Amino acid sequence: MRSEPVRLFQTLPHPCGYYAGRTAQNLVIDPAAPRLDRLYGPALERGFRRAGGHLYFPNCPQCRACTPCRIDVGNFQPDRAQKRCLKRNADLAISESIPGYNLERHGLYERYLQSRHAGGGMDDAEASDFRRFLTAPWSPTLFLELRHDGRLLAVAVTDVCLNGLSAVYTFYDPAETARSLGTYAILQQVELARRRGMPWLYLGFWIDGHPKMDYKRRFRPLQIRQAGHWQPMPTTP
Repeated sequence: MRSEPVRLFQTLPHPCGYYAGRTAQNLVIDPAAPRLDRLYGPALERGFRRAGGHLYFPNCPQCRACTPCRIDVGNFQPDRAQKRCLKRNADLAISESIPGYNLERHGLYERYLQSRHAGGGMDDAEASDFRRFLTAPWSPTLFLELRHDGRLLAVAVTDVCLNGLSAVYTFYDPAETARSLGTYAILQQVELARRRGMPWLYLGFWIDGHPKMDYKRRFRPLQIRQAGHWQPMPTTP
């Protein structure tokens, strides 16, 4: 039986989230397409990413800075800084939880946004914003929760596909910056992928030279997708 073609839509220009003064556009897989859950894995393989109920790929006419990247789970070894991060957070309890909204998660999400995105329009997130951005009814999502003595410190929103995990979004207690919880969450997602026998942890997009994206290059070996093919990220001299 022949599969039905899947429609792609292009968004209208909107402000770029990474560079002030630039506009951005995305290609979006038809949100009404049947069985988006089955499309998700192949879309990840082609460099797409999930935000809420949308699978998108940056398609800016004047810019190609956003580069899909993924960690080679089987060959990943933490560097010295990452080993220190693991040791520093050895007192945390980790659980794979059912995704969704609750007051505890929402409170942590609000504190994180107010600290990281103050005045950016995201720092007053309501319950509907939480649900719309982090979950989708078709998405194979789990919330990786990190707790200390029962207190929720971080949530790593993680999608589970046949060909790998996708690190969708992580939010954490801004008062716990010394723990490097963003790094620790990725290390735990790598370990989760390893336990499940999955070859890749998809990290979304890397932008060469952008300070907010540079952390991704530290998770080696890292692959990037360019010209329609995945290839190892070149090592810097």
